[in-house]
Amino acid sequence: MTDEAQQAAVEAAQRVVDEVSSYQYSAEDSTIAQQLDEGLSKARVSLDDDERTRILAEIDDMKDEQSSAPQVRSATPAE
Repeated sequence: MTDEAQQAAVEAAQRVVDEVSSYQYSAEDSTIAQQLDEGLSKARVSLDDDERTRILAEIDDMKDEQSSAPQVRSATPAE
Protein backbone atom coordinates (compact mmCIF):
# COMPACT_ATOMS: atom_id res chain seq x y z
CA MET A 1 0.00 0.00 0.00
CA THR A 2 1.31 3.42 -0.88
CA ASP A 3 1.74 6.21 1.65
CA GLU A 4 -0.94 8.15 -0.22
CA ALA A 5 -3.45 5.31 0.08
CA GLN A 6 -2.63 4.93 3.78
CA GLN A 7 -3.05 8.68 4.37
CA ALA A 8 -6.33 8.75 2.46
CA ALA A 9 -7.62 5.84 4.57
CA VAL A 10 -6.64 7.60 7.81
CA GLU A 11 -8.34 10.81 6.68
CA ALA A 12 -11.53 8.97 5.71
CA ALA A 13 -11.55 7.10 9.02
CA GLN A 14 -10.99 10.35 10.91
CA ARG A 15 -14.04 11.92 9.25
CA VAL A 16 -16.11 8.94 10.39
CA VAL A 17 -14.73 9.12 13.93
CA ASP A 18 -15.40 12.86 14.08
CA GLU A 19 -18.99 12.38 12.94
CA VAL A 20 -19.68 9.52 15.33
CA SER A 21 -18.00 11.41 18.17
CA SER A 22 -20.03 14.54 17.66
CA TYR A 23 -23.41 12.89 17.26
CA GLN A 24 -23.24 9.61 19.15
CA TYR A 25 -20.88 10.05 22.10
CA SER A 26 -23.75 10.06 24.60
CA ALA A 27 -25.37 6.97 23.07
CA GLU A 28 -25.09 3.42 24.33
CA ASP A 29 -21.77 1.72 23.64
CA SER A 30 -23.35 -0.74 21.22
CA THR A 31 -24.89 2.12 19.22
CA ILE A 32 -21.56 3.94 19.04
CA ALA A 33 -19.81 0.78 17.85
CA GLN A 34 -22.51 0.12 15.26
CA GLN A 35 -22.38 3.67 13.92
CA LEU A 36 -18.58 3.55 13.75
CA ASP A 37 -18.59 0.24 11.89
CA GLU A 38 -21.27 1.40 9.45
CA GLY A 39 -19.43 4.66 8.77
CA LEU A 40 -16.13 2.90 8.20
CA SER A 41 -17.82 0.44 5.86
CA LYS A 42 -19.39 3.25 3.84
CA ALA A 43 -16.03 5.03 3.69
CA ARG A 44 -14.42 1.75 2.61
CA VAL A 45 -11.76 1.83 5.29
CA SER A 46 -10.98 -0.42 8.21
CA LEU A 47 -9.27 -0.20 11.56
CA ASP A 48 -7.37 -3.00 13.21
CA ASP A 49 -8.93 -4.39 16.37
CA ASP A 50 -6.66 -2.49 18.76
CA GLU A 51 -7.26 0.84 17.00
CA ARG A 52 -11.03 0.27 16.94
CA THR A 53 -11.04 -0.61 20.65
CA ARG A 54 -8.96 2.47 21.52
CA ILE A 55 -11.21 4.79 19.51
CA LEU A 56 -14.39 3.37 21.04
CA ALA A 57 -12.93 3.80 24.53
CA GLU A 58 -11.96 7.39 23.79
CA ILE A 59 -15.41 8.16 22.41
CA ASP A 60 -16.85 6.69 25.61
CA ASP A 61 -14.53 8.95 27.61
CA MET A 62 -16.12 11.93 25.85
CA LYS A 63 -19.20 11.45 28.01
CA ASP A 64 -17.48 13.67 30.59
CA GLU A 65 -17.81 16.44 27.97
CA GLN A 66 -14.21 17.53 28.50
CA SER A 67 -12.51 15.25 26.02
CA SER A 68 -12.11 15.82 22.31
CA ALA A 69 -12.69 13.38 19.48
CA PRO A 70 -10.07 10.63 19.25
CA GLN A 71 -7.44 10.87 16.54
CA VAL A 72 -7.10 7.96 14.13
CA ARG A 73 -3.52 6.69 14.16
CA SER A 74 -3.84 4.03 11.48
CA ALA A 75 -6.38 2.78 8.97
CA THR A 76 -6.33 0.82 5.76
CA PRO A 77 -8.50 0.76 2.66
CA ALA A 78 -11.12 -1.96 3.05
CA GLU A 79 -10.88 -4.89 0.73
